[in-house]
Amino acid sequence: MRWNCSSMRAGPNFQQDLERGTRESAFVYALSAAAISHTIARACTTGDIPGCSCAPIPGDSPGPGYRWGGCADNLNYGLLMGSKFSDAPMKMKKPGSQAHKLMHLHNSEVGRQVLKASLEMKCKCHGVSGSCSIKTCWRGLQELREIALDLKTKYLSATKVVHKPMGTRKQLVPKDIDIRPVQETELIYLQSSPDYCLKNEKLGSHGTQDRQCNKTSNGSDSCDLMCCGRGYNPYMDTVVERCHCKYHWCCYVTCRKCERTVERYICK
Repeated sequence: MRWNCSSMRAGPNFQQDLERGTRESAFVYALSAAAISHTIARACTTGDIPGCSCAPIPGDSPGPGYRWGGCADNLNYGLLMGSKFSDAPMKMKKPGSQAHKLMHLHNSEVGRQVLKASLEMKCKCHGVSGSCSIKTCWRGLQELREIALDLKTKYLSATKVVHKPMGTRKQLVPKDIDIRPVQETELIYLQSSPDYCLKNEKLGSHGTQDRQCNKTSNGSDSCDLMCCGRGYNPYMDTVVERCHCKYHWCCYVTCRKCERTVERYICK
């Protein structure tokens, strides 16, 4: 996409595209909150945090032929400690826009909700000759990449909000459809993003000049969209791949290395 997440590398000293309350900022805060709680939950499981361990064994039965066991990711501890860490700066009485603080608190909670929804049952087979007559199961979190993909979908459909009086206090409400409150499951943002086509340090845009694009795609990585109508230049690239692979009994694979030339494209 035109925004390629490069601004995240400067964190926690974010550039303007992440300081201005944009949808990119919404995505980053949600992903950060999810990543912190995910890391803590996994660290409990691996014994890297002295104050916690595996999650408690669930009280319900997993079903016939299944039994609870293993070491479940300690999601509750991860959510508890992660929220304290992520939300503390937004709850401190220090200078800053109240609207931005509310936005960040909301989006961080969305990230933790997506993390919570990623908890799934994982099992390991036991039995004579691999019969899998009994399955030992535990509840574990999906990999962070899967959670990030869910949040990317929410990023693309994020709702623009305004900070306005509602009753006795100011709240964030959808800008164009303020007949309904903000949904707890949606990412929200306060300011429109730059188009990221041209470099503009004031707005935090790196531009798309020299970015690689896909000539055959119709999506956001297409040369038409990525290059913002400026056109693109082709160049030849040499790719080294594994080839002529052969399986040897038992049990390894040997391959040769082959080179091929492919045509790539970069934005003008």
